[in-house]
Amino acid sequence: MIRDLDVLILGAGINGAGLFRDLCEQGIDCAIIDKGDYGGGTSAAPSRLIHGGIKYLETGELRLVAQSTLERNLLLKNAPHLVRPLPTVIPIFSWLRGIGPALRTLMGSTTAPRSRGAVLIKAGLAMYDFYGRRHRVMPRHQLWSRARALREIPPLTPRIRAAGQYYDAAVTLPERLVWELVADGLGANPQALALNHTTLAGTDGEVIRFDGPSGPVALRPRIVVNAAGPWIDRVNAALGAPSRLIGGTRGSHILLDHPELLAALNGRMIYFEADDGRICLVFPYLDRALVGSTDIRAEDPDEVACDDAEIAYFLGALSGLLPGLDFDESQIVYAYSGIRPLPASDAANPGLISRDHSAPEIAPDATRRWPIISLVGGKWTTFRGFAAEVADDLMARLGVTRRRDTALLPIGGGHDYPADAGAWSDDAARRTLAAPARARQLLARYGTTAEAILRAEGAAPAMLEASDHSEQELDWIIRNEQVGTLADLVMRRTALAVTGRLSSRDLARIADLCAGALGWDEARRDIDLKETQAMLLTRHRLRMDQAASA
Repeated sequence: MIRDLDVLILGAGINGAGLFRDLCEQGIDCAIIDKGDYGGGTSAAPSRLIHGGIKYLETGELRLVAQSTLERNLLLKNAPHLVRPLPTVIPIFSWLRGIGPALRTLMGSTTAPRSRGAVLIKAGLAMYDFYGRRHRVMPRHQLWSRARALREIPPLTPRIRAAGQYYDAAVTLPERLVWELVADGLGANPQALALNHTTLAGTDGEVIRFDGPSGPVALRPRIVVNAAGPWIDRVNAALGAPSRLIGGTRGSHILLDHPELLAALNGRMIYFEADDGRICLVFPYLDRALVGSTDIRAEDPDEVACDDAEIAYFLGALSGLLPGLDFDESQIVYAYSGIRPLPASDAANPGLISRDHSAPEIAPDATRRWPIISLVGGKWTTFRGFAAEVADDLMARLGVTRRRDTALLPIGGGHDYPADAGAWSDDAARRTLAAPARARQLLARYGTTAEAILRAEGAAPAMLEASDHSEQELDWIIRNEQVGTLADLVMRRTALAVTGRLSSRDLARIADLCAGALGWDEARRDIDLKETQAMLLTRHRLRMDQAASA
């Protein structure tokens, strides 16, 4: 059977999911389909920052800074269970350096040196505070003396002259936030369709056909939105509309088990220039230290991985920044990489390619009845604003009037999020028989969705060997959150994999839970376990044997 619908979104990353939720809130008949899992592509490989884009001040992208700081502030309100303030320190190595190169960059140069002195950084932080004034939720910046910086972060290199501190934010579980957007969309419009692990089979220019876990799907849309990120050009080609819209770069990250580093950071991020001028970062992430990021030209999003050269670069940069600490590969518990879906560009310096977004149209023609709107570029922080812009355009095409603004619309477990987490946890514990400490833990992890999980756990959660997740918790997620594979659960609905807290025994037990909830036979269970374990050990450098003893 062929289903007619208004809008078909191809790709369920952060941009596609944000648009899907917005359209569902307006009552539009729409569908979102991804060949993998929700948030399983590039959206699974960000620096996990929700930031206003202080770096974009240099390139004169002031509109993007204004939008980014606003959206950052809104996310802190709308998703407080997943997005939290992150105090950030910029080490400064000179007083006046960088003013001339910054002016040249504003004039369009793509080769200017990147070093930034105290005067330039002070001016940039003041502008950043100005642009972040709308819906402000965090303090303004400070400029620290060298003496204070070394008191605050003792292992910091004594080569610094000063330091700046300002506030941005971080997202604890980006892939989960993508899922929550999809789930919110389905809640707002139960007639909408959301499918993961469903591949594009072909089109005759009118009907688009897919192959999914439950069989073939045939859809006849009025408008197609290509939200496939770095796969955009491939998807357009498959739809009979070849394009060259994407020119991506690879961004890699590592996570370290390094208690001394976490103590030195004391809840802060250090956003710093490596010796070659590249911007790097390190910050606490779920009791690990997250280090990133590279910015290297790359083309194949299916094969991207963090390589040995990038790891050596990260460890060298950290050693130069924090000579009072030791760094080596044995501290790595996880590594990941993804391709940023940046607009095609011939810029000599990938770091200066715009992070702004656009939505170019490929008009219908004699062989294709629907236009294709491609979501190009953008950044994690601005997904809601980007979605609103595109949704308004689509509604104008469909002759529909917006009926709900998403600016202050809570996301997932952010709905009815309590002002007093302790009081909520005590009340939830009484309602569900859970321990108050467990209620507080799950509220921080899932927001108000935690209550349903606490009810499933009751007074006796069966905890895994190497983590603070329970079997009942994972079983609830499998049954209620469209989990299709073992990797969906350990890599995207939870942070089990990325934090390195996943033993071989636990992974096998979680595979049993998936098999029981999803009706897998033993062969399917064994294949999924083997493939997931191999991917985690090779592409992501996870050390499962260490997790059990950590």
